[in-house]
Amino acid sequence: QVQLVESGGGLVQPGGSLRLSCVAFGFTFSSYTMRWYRQAPGKEREWVATISSTGGITNYADSTKGRFTISRDNAKNTVHLQMNSMKPEDTAVYYCNAISRWETYWGQGTRVTVSS
Repeated sequence: QVQLVESGGGLVQPGGSLRLSCVAFGFTFSSYTMRWYRQAPGKEREWVATISSTGGITNYADSTKGRFTISRDNAKNTVHLQMNSMKPEDTAVYYCNAISRWETYWGQGTRVTVSS
């Protein structure tokens, strides 16, 4: 059964850090580009970061560039999102996404709240 399971969300103060993880089950993880998206309350889902199947290419939204880092471990079927210097506007549900030419899968999301 195909699954993407996110973890690592929680409450963090402005300026703090969190590390999100997403573990994949049921498909060939190393063949998929992986992305993180987020959806803030009352807003549309927005793209955060992308990492290629081998991990050699990464891209970031302007709002996260320089603060967030996406990485992956294909041996562990896991993708991470390291979030530093967090801001209240980073508050959202964060979703893991796997995409290939033919298929796309989504996780259930993990909630991140940045507040003092």
